[in-house]
Parts: sequence; C-alpha cells; structure tokens
Amino acid sequence: MSSSGPYRTAYDADDAEETAAADDEQDTGAPIAPIVRLEEVAVSTGEEHEDPILDMKAKLYRFDKEGTQWKERGTGTVKFLKHKESGKVRLVMRQSKTLKICANHLVIPTMTVQEHPGNEKSCVWNASDFADGELKDELFCIRFGSVENCKTFMATFQDIVANQEKQEGSKEEDKDAADAAGLLEKLSVEEKKEGKTETESKPEVGTDKKDEEAASST
Repeated sequence: MSSSGPYRTAYDADDAEETAAADDEQDTGAPIAPIVRLEEVAVSTGEEHEDPILDMKAKLYRFDKEGTQWKERGTGTVKFLKHKESGKVRLVMRQSKTLKICANHLVIPTMTVQEHPGNEKSCVWNASDFADGELKDELFCIRFGSVENCKTFMATFQDIVANQEKQEGSKEEDKDAADAAGLLEKLSVEEKKEGKTETESKPEVGTDKKDEEAASST
C-alpha cells in the first residue's frame, strides 16, 4: 500500500538526503593526510626519582585560622613518595581532574598524626607545606571512604616517621664516629710530632755527656 500527499513527498526527500549523505561517508580508500601533525611531549610530574609507598583516594581539608573553620583543599589521590637516593619521604596530593597540588610536604621525625575526634574515617596532622610555592604551617585533615583506609594511612604515616627517626639517629652516630676518628687522628699526629722532637733531642744529650767526660779527663 502506497501513501500519497505531502507526507510521502517529505519522507522521500529525507530518504534521498540520507542516501546521499551515506554515499558521501563511504570510504574511498584514498589516504588522507592529517592537517596538523602532533608530536608526543614528555610531561614531567617531578615524581620520576621517587617510589610510591602508598596511593589512596581521599578528601583533604586545611584549617583556616582567620575564619576558625575547615576549608576543603580538594578531592583526589594522596601519596607517600620515597626518594630513591636520599631516602626522604614526602606526602603529595593532587586533585582528581585538574591534578592541582593540594599538599606537598616532607614527612619528618617530629610529625604526629592522630584520629580526628568524632570521625574514625578522618585524621589530622601539622606540616610545613609547599603546595602554594612557599612554606606554610598548615593543620591538615584528611577523610577517607572507609575506616580501614584511614587506619592504613595513619599506620603508614607513623612507620615513615619512625624510619626517618632511625635515619636521623644513624646520621648522628656517623657524625659522632667521624668526629671521634678526626680527634684520634689529630692526637696521633701530635704524638708523632712529640716523639720526633724527643728523638731529635737525644744527640744533643749525648754531646753534652762527651763534653763532660773530656772536661773530667783534663
């Protein structure tokens, strides 16, 4: 059964246009060169010389002293990164979409992390942060999706602090040992100099004895 009237004409026109568009979209097999050739560019994150210790999703807050309230810094990934040469560990957090740095500070032996009162999914700590390009004393609060993740973060944080304390203690011991070795070496050199002076003074004593014998014989 065929239809007539303006509806048939309109549908036929639409079918004709779609058929023509489909013909235009058919691949002719001819090579098409790109108008603009893009080259791969290596993007540096500053983390190339560090090994990740922990990598977790979280939301970070900082305490605004002037407004006496918590302000959100961003939601993203928080990491503990250990430098391959120095062994120093820093905490770095970036926002998920923009990758803007929310926190960037070293984990040092004097730091402490503790659970936020009234919220088992959150914990707080103080740090000298460099996220804004200058050192600022910040009070941070970080919230995780589960209590387990928060406990894992806190345990890792505490382990890093303990290891940093050991490294600092080892460096102090090495420094003390080096100082002691330098002192012993100095004393040894001084003793050698004194021994050399005594050895050089012996012929003079012998000469005086010969002069005394010659005087007594006359």
